[in-house]
Amino acid sequence: MKHHGPLDLLISANKGIIRTADAVAAGVPRPTFYRFVRERGLERVSHGIYADSHAWTDAMFLLSLRSTQVVFSHETALFLHDLTDREPTYYSVTVKTGYNPSRLRAYGVKVYTVKRELYMIGMSKARTSFGNEVRAYDPERTICDIVRSRNQIEIQTLQDALKQYARRNDKNLRRLMHYAEAFQVDKILNRYLRVLL
Repeated sequence: MKHHGPLDLLISANKGIIRTADAVAAGVPRPTFYRFVRERGLERVSHGIYADSHAWTDAMFLLSLRSTQVVFSHETALFLHDLTDREPTYYSVTVKTGYNPSRLRAYGVKVYTVKRELYMIGMSKARTSFGNEVRAYDPERTICDIVRSRNQIEIQTLQDALKQYARRNDKNLRRLMHYAEAFQVDKILNRYLRVLL
């Protein structure tokens, strides 16, 4: 098997996943890239994204590569931030109003939409169980999201998350209340926190 320096580096750095855009950005001509894909027997997992047959498929990472608008939120963000013991049965993501979520819903993803001015609040990064970095809201934004969507979330999940958050050494209550005001859940959140803190 021929060695393709930059392509070999890219695929190993991304644990068996490679994007056409990254190859082109690394100065690899498209025909060379597609020849590499064929020679390696890479599988096309989505538009412009290929995976090695040995790659443990990190579904969260692939979802974030497929759609750069997606931010993991709600139950999925709770899981990413160790605020729940339950592994999510489906992924929850947030997108800006105006984004068409039909393809995501077809994949079984629960999609929340927010106004543009609320979309960036608490934007952060988290690591999946496979160690890949994905966009996710920070713990404070996640708490606000689940309080805000409490009618669609199991009460047990909400209570456990609040208890876990209250125990954390890295919690930022000032940031939490700042976000809570922006999302108009400060009064409800105060009621919950008075019991816990």
